[in-house]
Amino acid sequence: MRDVTVCLDEPPEVVNAGFAIHGINGPDGPFRLPDLWQFHLYEYEADLVVDGTAHRIKPGRVSLIPAGTNVEYHHRGRSEHLYVHLRPSPRGTPHTLPLIQDAGPAGPALAEMLWQTIATVADSPTQAASEVWTALWRTVRLQSKEPGNNEHPAVAATFAYIEQRLPRSVKVPEVAAAVGISPNHLTKLVKDATGSTLVAYIRHRRMVRAEHLLRESTLSIPAIAASVGIPDLQTFNKACHREFGASPRTLRGSSRH
Repeated sequence: MRDVTVCLDEPPEVVNAGFAIHGINGPDGPFRLPDLWQFHLYEYEADLVVDGTAHRIKPGRVSLIPAGTNVEYHHRGRSEHLYVHLRPSPRGTPHTLPLIQDAGPAGPALAEMLWQTIATVADSPTQAASEVWTALWRTVRLQSKEPGNNEHPAVAATFAYIEQRLPRSVKVPEVAAAVGISPNHLTKLVKDATGSTLVAYIRHRRMVRAEHLLRESTLSIPAIAASVGIPDLQTFNKACHREFGASPRTLRGSSRH
C-alpha cells in the first residue's frame, strides 16, 4: 500500500492521541487497529511495512494508515513519535495522498497541532477533533495526487504563515525564513501558484479579509483597517478602491446588515 484515500468534509472522531516511545526493548512486532486509522509524525529513522509494502521512516515524515491495515515497524533503537488514532468521516469528497510523506516546512505546524490534540483529547474532544481535522487537511495538501495539485509544500506553509500575520508587517525575507527556502525561490513558487508576486498576494489577502469584515461585521472602519495591517485610513481607502473599485463606506453600505 502506497496511497490512501480519506474524506475530510466533516471532522474526524479522535479516539486517542499521545507521544509514543518504541524500540527500547527490541522489535514491537506486527499489529493492526481493526477500526481506527493511525496518524503519525515521526522523529526518527526506521523501516515500516504496511500490508507488505516497505516504506522508509525519517524525521519530519508524516503517515496516515487506514483501519484494518497490517503494520510492522523495524526500529533502530529509541524511537519517538506523535500519534493519533481516529475515525475519519465516511462521507464527502475523497482525497488521495501518499501513505507516508515528508512534512517539509509544514512539520512544526503539524507538530503543534498534534501536541494540542494530546493536551485536549481527554477533556475537550471537540477541540482535539478540530486540531486533527486541520492537521489532516495540511497533510492532504502536502503532495496531494488529486488532478491539478502539484503545489510545492512551501507554498501551503507560506499561505498559512501569511494568514496568521495579516495584522502585522509581513516582509518577503521573513516569510522565506519561516518556511525554510530562499526569498527568490519563494517568490518564484508563489508566482507559479498564484500568477502574482508575494507582495501582491499579501495585499490581496488583506483586502479580502477587510471586505469580509466591512460587509459582515459591525467593527468600525478604523478598527478593520488596523486588523488587516493598514492602520492609515487614507492608505486603506485607496487600497479598497484599487481592489474593489469602491470605498470602505460603500462596501459597508452594500452589506446585509
